[in-house]
Amino acid sequence: MQGVVEIKEALLAARSKQMDLVEIVPGQTPPLCKIMNYSKYRYEQKRKKKEAHKHRRVGQLKEVRMRSTIGQHDLDVKSKHIREFLETERKVKVTINFKGRETSHADLGRKVLETIKGNFSSIANCEQEPRLDGYRMTMLLVPKKKVQTEQKKE
Repeated sequence: MQGVVEIKEALLAARSKQMDLVEIVPGQTPPLCKIMNYSKYRYEQKRKKKEAHKHRRVGQLKEVRMRSTIGQHDLDVKSKHIREFLETERKVKVTINFKGRETSHADLGRKVLETIKGNFSSIANCEQEPRLDGYRMTMLLVPKKKVQTEQKKE
């Protein structure tokens, strides 16, 4: 903290310390400056950004695919995966794929999706109801907020 100093004096002080004079608040009069090693500062900022990038959650949406003629055991295995995704607070897109004439029996696929929706009604909300789009029927499940479930327990 040196107070108000002329630009020439500040530049000389920065050069004598082999550092840079960096303007911190440009719009202020007089401008607020700091003597620092600017390349080191930029390097630290880049490292912080990289570290924050590491911890972000990639792929908030998980997709589970199945057929309308899925067996009970296979449905249980897929349900286990859906539960794991919902417990880690990820959205789950459940997709039923139809082949050929199976689209004429879309009610079978809808029945499977309704079963899944009923199984997870305690831990997930259905954001997008089952709908047929070409040869696919999709539904989107979103985990319920933990705050809401804790309030219901009390």
